[in-house]
Amino acid sequence: MCSVSCRFVADWVSKVMKIYLNILLAGILATAAHSGYCGEAAAPSTHASATSGSVQNSTFSGKVIETMNTGGYTYVRLVSGTNKLWAAGPQSEVKVGDSVAISDAMPMPNYHSKTLNRDFEVVYFAADLTINGNRATIGPKAAELPKNHPPISGSPGGSKIDFGGIKKAKGGKTIEEIIAEKAKLKGRQVTVRAKVVKYNAMILGKNWVHLRDGTGGQGSNDLLITTASTVKLGDTVVATGVVSLNKDFGSNYKYDVMIEDAKLVVE
Repeated sequence: MCSVSCRFVADWVSKVMKIYLNILLAGILATAAHSGYCGEAAAPSTHASATSGSVQNSTFSGKVIETMNTGGYTYVRLVSGTNKLWAAGPQSEVKVGDSVAISDAMPMPNYHSKTLNRDFEVVYFAADLTINGNRATIGPKAAELPKNHPPISGSPGGSKIDFGGIKKAKGGKTIEEIIAEKAKLKGRQVTVRAKVVKYNAMILGKNWVHLRDGTGGQGSNDLLITTASTVKLGDTVVATGVVSLNKDFGSNYKYDVMIEDAKLVVE
């Protein structure tokens, strides 16, 4: 009697499980079909929202829903996946509906455009725009740094700072050595102890600092770094970052060698 009852219960459970699995499978297939039909776009590789400005060297693409030209720039607002992002690059021919790709863009949060008299939560500044698959030609008025940025060239007043007593950082390099060995050091992390001879805050979302340590001569005695750290003129700092070569930021600001995203320790 027990064996008959047990077989009955087992058969009943088996039938119920088959019905449940069929319902579950049908639901999965329906969801997959619906997703394919909707054709939802993937989120951009930045994974950034319109209010996020923390992503560096961002790459994304999308459809233009708004555009304007000013000060040698073309501003575009893109729908990229589920995000709406503002980007700017050299002045180009762009219209609403175009497909635009942005690469190696640097976010500038809380940016105020004087020429537009408009505030942006974040604008991604790019060296160029790729429009409908074609890289835009940079016009004569194009600029990659914001038009109202302060000069970031080396400070002529650096010679007034006393560089005496500056010792090479442990395991580090002097500025003269970094510049002389730039080809070998490209892409490598270096450490240097030096003094701040020029400081410009929050250009393209970074602080721009010129360092000297008393080594080298004209053309080999000044090193530009970018950093999130805040310093002041005359500070002695230990800077650690990655060496980059042949950086062109537009407006005739070209650097054979620099250190990007350095960490600074003020001594």
